[in-house]
Amino acid sequence: MGLAGILLGLGLLIWLAFRGWSVLVLAPLAALIAALMAGEPLLAHWTQTFMVGAAGFLAQFFPLFLLGALFGKLMEDSGSVSAIAAFVTQKLGTRRAVLAVVLAGALVTYGGVSLFVAFFVLAPMAHELFRAAGIPRRLMPAAIVLGTSTFTMSALPGTPSIQNAIPMPFFGTTPFAAPGLGLLASLIMLGFGLWWLNREEAKARASGEGFGDGTPMPTERLTADEVLRERATTAREFDPAEIAHGAMTDIAPKVTRAALPLVVVIIVNLAMSLVIIPALDTHYLAETRFGETSLAAVGGVWAVISALACAIVTVLAASYRRLPALRATIDAGANASVLPAVSVASLVGFGAVVAAMPAFAVVRDAVLGVGGGPLVSLAVATNVLAALTGSASGGLTIALDALGATYMTRAAEIGLNPALLHRVAVIGSGTLDSLPHNGAVVTLLAVCGSTHRDSYRDIVVVGIIGALVALAAVIGLGSVAGSF
Repeated sequence: MGLAGILLGLGLLIWLAFRGWSVLVLAPLAALIAALMAGEPLLAHWTQTFMVGAAGFLAQFFPLFLLGALFGKLMEDSGSVSAIAAFVTQKLGTRRAVLAVVLAGALVTYGGVSLFVAFFVLAPMAHELFRAAGIPRRLMPAAIVLGTSTFTMSALPGTPSIQNAIPMPFFGTTPFAAPGLGLLASLIMLGFGLWWLNREEAKARASGEGFGDGTPMPTERLTADEVLRERATTAREFDPAEIAHGAMTDIAPKVTRAALPLVVVIIVNLAMSLVIIPALDTHYLAETRFGETSLAAVGGVWAVISALACAIVTVLAASYRRLPALRATIDAGANASVLPAVSVASLVGFGAVVAAMPAFAVVRDAVLGVGGGPLVSLAVATNVLAALTGSASGGLTIALDALGATYMTRAAEIGLNPALLHRVAVIGSGTLDSLPHNGAVVTLLAVCGSTHRDSYRDIVVVGIIGALVALAAVIGLGSVAGSF
């Protein structure tokens, strides 16, 4: 009955979440169903298991949600994201339209701009560029996914994405974990994705297929769609309803001024991770008032927080005069972080209750018993949970909350570098999270004026198959050569 309760609770969560019900209600309900069918105390699991798990996630990662969303909104309203995207597309032109969209997305998301901000800025530019180049509209979503949601989210060393931050407290790693393998994975994802998109473009030209029909959903309608909002905020770290709030500048900044905050993110993140934080005297972290923690558990998150905070100061200093409604922009950015953070925390709370069920031992043993060693079983766990929850960050946190300590023990026994676990876990979480029910996928298709029927196959190839190929390469090479 215990295992049946877990499956029933999970099935109810997936089914109703896909239909736009709030995860804030569904997650505790699903957790209580699992506890009820296992004969476990309901109220104790709600207040002492579910809430403790959810609160722990917020305590660790809410600063990243807050600063990331605020930075993204400031970059949007100051015109910086648009200026960077326009510069790249102008330089590459219509002859390399696909590459232009991919690189523009990669630049802004690796620099810390929230995914949904990038979607709403890149889609109109891609629309005009693809129309002028005669490239089918159906390839727009896949080009944007390749640039924003693959290697810059999970593989490129130092990426400030929340997915890259989540393993750090579990494994004592930094955002630059396994940099050589991360670069290799990034090149595989980028190269494979560009090969596919260029192949599809060539086939379309040979068959005489043009840009095609279809109308993008207006921003006002998108941001007001409550069902879409519920699905989107579980998938990514920015509430799309806040896109319509604040006020965007009418005066575009120079590209150098626009790109400066992105450069600051990268430089500060690197310096804090490898030089400044390791040199700090942090013996006080062992005290009870600081949770009796260690620098290894918090150093990586501190580095990303510092990088985003410095970037926010930079964009304010560089573009203060281009923010016509500064308070409204800041309010919108801050508000955009809340629903995604609490939604993912609720999924983590559900995972904590499931992990506390006696029947979970069956699931744990099945996952750990997957052949190929800890890297393969870790990849399977993060893939499956990200697919089921429709959330890379939620699935990753649930997997590491339940099994992270076990993987660390196994890694120590066989001499496996935790940095390799970090990179495999992050790449694994960013593969099957792009299934059709994923809120980011649904939002992007609406923004681009496309449908699952027209565009989802290409999203699968560049966002799932390419990532799985890169994941297999990292596991294979890492198993032989270790982390580098």
